[in-house]
Amino acid sequence: MKTIAAISTPFGSGGIAVIRISGEQAISIADKVFVGKTYLQSAQGNSVHYGEIHHPTRHKDVLDEVLVSIFRAPHSFTGEDMVEISCHGSTYIQQTLLQWLVDAGCTLAQAGEFTQRAFLNGKMDLAEAEAVADLIAARSKAEKDLAFNQLRGGISSELTTLREQLLHFTSLIELELDFADHEDLQFADRTQLHQLADTIEHRLQQLTDSFQTGNAIRNGIPVAIVGATNAGKSTLLNALVGEERAIVSDIHGTTRDTIEDTISIGGHLFRLIDTAGIRNTTDTIEQMGISRSKQAVEKAAIVLHVIDGTQDNEETMTIDGKPSITIYNKADKMTSIQRQRHQTDLCISAKQGETAEIQKRLTEIAQQLTGAALDGICISNARHYEALKRALEAIRRVQKGLNNVSGEFLSMDLQDCLNALGEVTGQITSQEVLNNIFSKFCIGK
Repeated sequence: MKTIAAISTPFGSGGIAVIRISGEQAISIADKVFVGKTYLQSAQGNSVHYGEIHHPTRHKDVLDEVLVSIFRAPHSFTGEDMVEISCHGSTYIQQTLLQWLVDAGCTLAQAGEFTQRAFLNGKMDLAEAEAVADLIAARSKAEKDLAFNQLRGGISSELTTLREQLLHFTSLIELELDFADHEDLQFADRTQLHQLADTIEHRLQQLTDSFQTGNAIRNGIPVAIVGATNAGKSTLLNALVGEERAIVSDIHGTTRDTIEDTISIGGHLFRLIDTAGIRNTTDTIEQMGISRSKQAVEKAAIVLHVIDGTQDNEETMTIDGKPSITIYNKADKMTSIQRQRHQTDLCISAKQGETAEIQKRLTEIAQQLTGAALDGICISNARHYEALKRALEAIRRVQKGLNNVSGEFLSMDLQDCLNALGEVTGQITSQEVLNNIFSKFCIGK
């Protein structure tokens, strides 16, 4: 297998940059450009060395002073010999050092190739490898915690246990098929298989149900901002995200479509959805916007109902089945009588950026929505969800067929369930699937 190299730190200038090398020739190639007190090939693993980078053939050409970290197989991220060179973060130095490594015998790494080698060398399974990308992309504490739990083998351990239990009974069913001539011979206890199938079905249902929460943690908890026209919904969106994201106007019906933006509050990522104002109108385009507003409420996990506190006849909306926060806006324009009327309500001036209490309540609701998911195992990857749905369908076929289906069909359904579970962790997969997964990684990871 070729020795690969790539810049592992983000593109651009910085204090330092890290160039990573992995493969059988990683240390010997690094020796061609590194000049220190000792040769790297004679160095111990997990050691750091100070020296200079020289051109592999024009040894008088000095590029930079660096620190070189040595990791010997199998005790490295990829399971191969690895070298990490920490140099100054000039883009010129980074690109030149990478070019010199290629001249010395390295091949430029493809996206995700380091992590793919870690998977192929048994350093992690496929679910854990995908968690590496999720961890790098995490935009909130909740998303980081979710990815870190998966990286530490949370879902992998769970599915491995389920597969081991299924494999035991599948082998017994297969053994019965080998002795099909002896109809009275039964190796697999149907009562125990019933109990196992029920247990696995229940757990798979829990895991697939958790995808909605996991997806919200990963992509942002959807928060619909709704209310009548000119209540200040767009002003509130702008105040929460800290920029002029939506057009604000005193003209009723300015917002004709949903506008989305994300914000991290209290360690949670929220996807804010500003909606068209709800009112009776004959305007066809505005009616379409109002229809989308209602759809946004249905899909949202949290609803912010904004009311113009200066309008005495404004009515509150009834939000069924999901957390909601009623906000009386335009407190800066309220009369003393109106302030008295709303003294126990949440009154703010979105125009003046008064969002602290809203952010506090959003965080409290988010903790309630995601707390249980982060304490246990939660599915956030669409590929995992699809595979677990197929496993769930297969185990339900097993449940239905235990009393009236032949061993051959039971074996097929059990195998379908095993295969689906194995796809999540990579025990069963194809090169095409692997290439697709790792191609979405960043270069150098």
